[in-house]
Amino acid sequence: MQVRNTNAKSHIVLLLTEASGAMSPLEIQQLSEGICDRVTIYRVLDRLISEGVIHKTVGLDGIARFAMCKHCGEDHKHSHNHNHVHFSCEACLKVICLEDIIPDFKLPRKFKVKDVNFNVSGICPDCV
Repeated sequence: MQVRNTNAKSHIVLLLTEASGAMSPLEIQQLSEGICDRVTIYRVLDRLISEGVIHKTVGLDGIARFAMCKHCGEDHKHSHNHNHVHFSCEACLKVICLEDIIPDFKLPRKFKVKDVNFNVSGICPDCV
């Protein structure tokens, strides 16, 4: 199956690639300069998640934010995970993927992990 690459999709990927942290759909819309509307942004984000290009996390404010996948395997359907820490700043509400910190955990026997989401909150270096 060939994946379509629209102007909206290309623009959103560029915004997320250049972002210093995860972005909300509203932040994407504000930077889109009228290229795409809110509904298109959500559709593109859903498609990028299903393609394994981006991942989603929820900040302290309850708002979903999206970031580019950086270290996922090429076979996204079988090895797509985000076992890294998401840092949420309590001051500016920015959400930052901390790729170099890989948390370790151990579950009881017979538990199967489907998804992992590590969120840490505090004050980011920009707000200290």
